[in-house]
Amino acid sequence: MMTATTFCALPNRGVLKLTGPDARDFLQGIISNNIDHLAADAALYAALLTPQGKFLFDFFLVETSDGLLLDGERDRLAELEKRLKFYKLRADVTITDHSEEFSVYALFGDQAATIACLTDKPAAAMSDETGVRYVDPRLSAMGVRLILSHDELAELQGKCPELPQLAPADAGVKAYEAWRIGNGIADGSHDIAVEKYFLLEANFDALSGVDFKKGCYVGQELVSRMKHRNAVRKRIVPVCTEAGPLPAPQTAITTREGREAGTLLSQAGNRGLAYLRLEMLGEPLCAGDKALVVDIPAWLRTFIADDNAGQSK
Repeated sequence: MMTATTFCALPNRGVLKLTGPDARDFLQGIISNNIDHLAADAALYAALLTPQGKFLFDFFLVETSDGLLLDGERDRLAELEKRLKFYKLRADVTITDHSEEFSVYALFGDQAATIACLTDKPAAAMSDETGVRYVDPRLSAMGVRLILSHDELAELQGKCPELPQLAPADAGVKAYEAWRIGNGIADGSHDIAVEKYFLLEANFDALSGVDFKKGCYVGQELVSRMKHRNAVRKRIVPVCTEAGPLPAPQTAITTREGREAGTLLSQAGNRGLAYLRLEMLGEPLCAGDKALVVDIPAWLRTFIADDNAGQSK
């Protein structure tokens, strides 16, 4: 069945700009992914961690002719900017907030990449007079993200008749949230507890958000150790209920016998995300009075199988 393509603003996202000759080397030393994979035609998904390897921020990076643009959580953008400047030291890089100049949009549905004149390969990117656009590096099914000024939005709408009409603000956000949750994708600090969850628990290995072959970065030692020792015991996974909406986020998930299994995270109707102990995936689970069904997406199955195989040795 074809899914209609939706175009909406993402008002919860902001934009930082990094310029200067040391910008790439600076990022290479602190983020989870390999900056060498970032190019004019390839976006990057990455995280900034604590020295103990726990989650702080996630973001997307795109390369333009005059610097790097960072698409991150708007409510935490000032905090991220401060953290980046803390690590800057003597690096010749300038970091500025451009959230008033640029807005972030999402184009999702079966024809999203085609409408945006991109391949459907994750991270495929381009930048021209109609702004910056790129296929979500995490999962191509998440569609295309766009970073546009007001003038670039008007230019794109004028030159691309196939582009759907911009969805009303609230309706667009709700549609995107349902799409995100349906694809099993966590939403930054709304789902990934800051300074609590480890990177691999948030599926960065399955979503092209970490490079295990690059050199050192903040938190790298713990991430590598968890990977090579198969020490991932919890992950964020999609869940659903067959009877009505899910209970509120942060509701405890238990087995029928009352054993603690995890916590509910964000949700849309009867579908949501949960932070679950992998050993409990085969158990009947419930949250409040709702029975839960764990629905592992294809992109995550191999990683969970490897986790379980490693722990059974």
